[in-house]
Amino acid sequence: MSALNRVPSLMARAGTASALTLAAVGGSLVVPGAASEAAAASSATKALQVAAAKKGAPYRWGATGPSRFDCSGLTLYSYKKAGKQLPRTAAQQYNKTRKISASSRKAGDLVFFHSGQNVYHVGIYAGQNKIWHAPKTGDVVRLQKIWTRSVWYGRVG
Repeated sequence: MSALNRVPSLMARAGTASALTLAAVGGSLVVPGAASEAAAASSATKALQVAAAKKGAPYRWGATGPSRFDCSGLTLYSYKKAGKQLPRTAAQQYNKTRKISASSRKAGDLVFFHSGQNVYHVGIYAGQNKIWHAPKTGDVVRLQKIWTRSVWYGRVG
């Protein structure tokens, strides 16, 4: 059965947007105007998978992988593996993303922690108010609930 024939059952199980993304990523469905959104969704999904695969990798300040990471090093590495370029620091990454609201966030979007106007930490949104991130010295890459309301969201284009 082709991916196109599976779309109705996929939509029933995963929701219309997810099914269209799955079909578009598989290359079997063409929706005018949706190609760039599907490409962004597929790179975000890939980046999220890369970050999750680094679970347990030790934190090291300034590290960009493949075995040790700081927060922005993990996001940079994950998106690079997904075919997207990001700058090095959390603040620079914030400046390069398309700003989105909390209600618009999707798995794979970046979550920026801030104090006032200063961005000090970044992670990859995993859904259910959780992020994959490299927290701090002495810790490891892990999935954690977002612990503050002082966050902004950005989507990698």
